[in-house]
Amino acid sequence: MTTVDIPAGWPATEEEARAVQDALRARVVLDEPGPPPGTGRVTGVDVAYDDERDVVAAAAVVLDAASLDVVAEATAVGRISFPYVPGLLAFREIPTVLAALDALPVPPGLVVCDGYGLAHPRRFGLASHLGVLTGLPTIGVAKNPFTFTYDDPDVPRGSSSPLLAGDEEVGRALRTREGVKPLFVSVGHRTTLATACAHTLALTPRFRLPETTRRADALCRRALQEATGRS
Repeated sequence: MTTVDIPAGWPATEEEARAVQDALRARVVLDEPGPPPGTGRVTGVDVAYDDERDVVAAAAVVLDAASLDVVAEATAVGRISFPYVPGLLAFREIPTVLAALDALPVPPGLVVCDGYGLAHPRRFGLASHLGVLTGLPTIGVAKNPFTFTYDDPDVPRGSSSPLLAGDEEVGRALRTREGVKPLFVSVGHRTTLATACAHTLALTPRFRLPETTRRADALCRRALQEATGRS
């Protein structure tokens, strides 16, 4: 497990954080197809918090994209680096997530974030932020639609509908299990929405959530328990 300090010069106010988002957003790449689903490696990242003790734990779990077997995993623990502000959650998570990714013994391939990419009020959620900082292809797969609207997709697995900000499509509501509430998929960096949805379906052979998210969620929770001594 890696221990992380808050980086020097890290934004301390909402104004500073939004200025960073504005500066980095222009670097998001949207004209690359991304790696084909079912090939190479795919990595899930997730975080868990203990706000009372000012601790955040991050996990990165690398899967073989074809078999979904675990190839490698790493964790990092640090102080919470930013207060809770909707739309600025990446600033609470990025330092420890980057440390967990850096601790992996293998290249991560495509990174799947439990959150948002372009489906974000400022079009720069965690998946986009992480993608720009690392140069890796990233997607966001979220459990709820944030502030956006959508029509309920058809019942069968694989059905989807646009996730809309007014008339702008910022992602897709994607049904990963028949008759079960959809997930909300968006591009992060260096991939397309169609590829992001295809990866999400490839990662959900049995459950609503991607295997990347399920495994990273369990691992970061264990890391937080170890770091705080709480069960």
